[in-house]
Amino acid sequence: MRPSQRTALLDASLRLMRGADGADITLDAVAREAGVTKPGLMYHFPNREALMLAIVDHAAASLEDAMARVIGGPLAEATPAERIRAYAAVAARGADCRAEYAIYTEAAYRPGLSGPWLERMARWFELPAGLDGRTRAALTVARLAADGLWAAEATGVFPPRPEDRDAVVALIVSLTTEGADR
Repeated sequence: MRPSQRTALLDASLRLMRGADGADITLDAVAREAGVTKPGLMYHFPNREALMLAIVDHAAASLEDAMARVIGGPLAEATPAERIRAYAAVAARGADCRAEYAIYTEAAYRPGLSGPWLERMARWFELPAGLDGRTRAALTVARLAADGLWAAEATGVFPPRPEDRDAVVALIVSLTTEGADR
């Protein structure tokens, strides 16, 4: 299977998760959604576990790509504050990242799925050892607030009112400005 077909299969998996029912991911359902045969799907993903790991990595990559677009430059040149701000901006679009959030929470019940999240997101959330305690705490609180915003937006459970969303994001961003652009 060509890499583009692999991506199409993973995109089909996320479409299923974005559906009204947050469909359970099965090999049959993904094959149907992607318009391929089950053996065609299994050529690349021999079992559900292999598919799930690939979906997690695909979802994490999708989030990472969205954050990279917000930064607008190389990740290596972004400050910790810029990285957290990018995450807050993407978290505010949580409804658009519903499938990614669903697969993220799956790792709570299946720790083997947390690897791709930890690997991809660590470089966004790691804070340098030289930061002072207050800046480190402010950036951590900003990230945790963005986590909560993402959860609320993605699940639809107590999200901020639309007219308040920009102010909520601005408040999260304000936590990142306390001397953190070093």
